[in-house]
Amino acid sequence: VQLVESGGGSVQSGGSLKISCTASSATIGYTYSRYSMGWFRPAPGKGREGVAAIGRDGSTVYADSVKGRFVISRDVAKATLYLQMDSLKPEDTAIYYCADRGEPLKTLEARLYKHWGQGTQVTVSS
Repeated sequence: VQLVESGGGSVQSGGSLKISCTASSATIGYTYSRYSMGWFRPAPGKGREGVAAIGRDGSTVYADSVKGRFVISRDVAKATLYLQMDSLKPEDTAIYYCADRGEPLKTLEARLYKHWGQGTQVTVSS
């Protein structure tokens, strides 16, 4: 599975960005409809922290720090995972990675994910 993130950039505090993650052609439809996917970012001293995840059943889970501001979604036909980020804060600045767990149940535990993209930079200025 090859995952490619896009859509990162620079925005002022309070602004919005929508980042995307697309699967390689070999797994279009298959990966996104059967397995949990997630978005992650580095956390000081913690490796990668889970930001949001979506399960096979479409249910979602979010880190407390982004609840009410971020929304994870997916388009199976396009084999694309999204993260809509609103009310962005300077502390949201990070490289954001998408990942495929290879299991149907969602989780924010990065160690449980098998395949990773290369990341996309999000910078929020005050």
